[in-house]
Amino acid sequence: MLCIVVLFLFSFFVKYNYNMRKKILFKKDTDQFLLTLNKAVKEAFSKKDFFNANLLLWFKLFFYLTIFLGAIAILYLNPYGDNYILFLCNYILIGASGTFLAFNSAHDACHGSFGKKKWVNGIIYHFIFNMNGISARLWQIRHLDSHHLFPNVDGCDADIDDNPLIRFSPNHRIRPLMKYQHIYAAFLYSFYLVIWIYAKDFFYLKKKDLANLINQQHPWWYTLELWLVKIVYLLYIVIIPIYLLDFSVSQILFAYLLMLMVDSNIFIHTLISTHFAMETKFPSIDEEGVLPYSYAQHQLETSLDYYPRSSFANFIFGGFNAHAAHHLFPDLPHTLYPKISSIIEPIAKEFGYTYNKLTLLTAIASHFRYLKMMGR
Repeated sequence: MLCIVVLFLFSFFVKYNYNMRKKILFKKDTDQFLLTLNKAVKEAFSKKDFFNANLLLWFKLFFYLTIFLGAIAILYLNPYGDNYILFLCNYILIGASGTFLAFNSAHDACHGSFGKKKWVNGIIYHFIFNMNGISARLWQIRHLDSHHLFPNVDGCDADIDDNPLIRFSPNHRIRPLMKYQHIYAAFLYSFYLVIWIYAKDFFYLKKKDLANLINQQHPWWYTLELWLVKIVYLLYIVIIPIYLLDFSVSQILFAYLLMLMVDSNIFIHTLISTHFAMETKFPSIDEEGVLPYSYAQHQLETSLDYYPRSSFANFIFGGFNAHAAHHLFPDLPHTLYPKISSIIEPIAKEFGYTYNKLTLLTAIASHFRYLKMMGR
């Protein structure tokens, strides 16, 4: 663990090297939508509002972190004896609380929302992601330097890079099996974190060209850090329980797999419809490399919200439910998003812009209808 902390601190002083593909431009904002929106948001919040939002952000960090670390401690202490059902529930609680911790704290820290001190955001972000068995560094590169620049744009958004099993973009080729993707996707989604933890991270470590990121130059210690992250993760989540507890190895491995499957479904069904749905667009550049929408309109056209003004949904999903607000104001704490969303919607309507909003269940249903359409 000490080695990982040293690597984290060292990494703040190391420049990441990569090149971008040719420059892509947004259409000019001639109607001043973004200017109007920024002015309205700025006028809507006082210093006290920002203080309270940051206070809530820190409260949520300690709230979900307490559940996460407490669940791990309970696992080791084994107060439920040989009750295997409670043992399974304990593992599921570790996975679920770790995911909600990532939603509500790690993601904000990735965008620097926990204050101006980079090291504070870095420790919060790296600790939470790596404790969930996922490389914080590799995801941050894809998220900030690819997805957030041009969401849903082929060749620019790593999240829609060509997938051999599921067709997420209308600009990707169709394979025969994909006409059934709306059926088998639910099964694949259950193993999403298994694939991410044990394959995807290693794949992205070696992949030099990814969407708009080309000729990526990873230093040697990225590989060392990745292996340390995986070893520490397996140590606390599998190896220590096998050593401490009376449950068999197969029982512990099954509990761990069940945790990852439940966790995968929480993760996927929270996020997948925010960009991949019947309502969202997948803009393409013209011959001059210009996208059909302005920057702000592009974020609205490519995002889908569910319960964006709900404080309860905000507390659970960490602002991912207010995805338009997140893409338009990624550096602000997600605890401000309910009010920001209430500002975005009427201004979008005033300017004749699309604002996609559904319930969570209808958003998920829209995603699977989208998969069906993409497969055929």
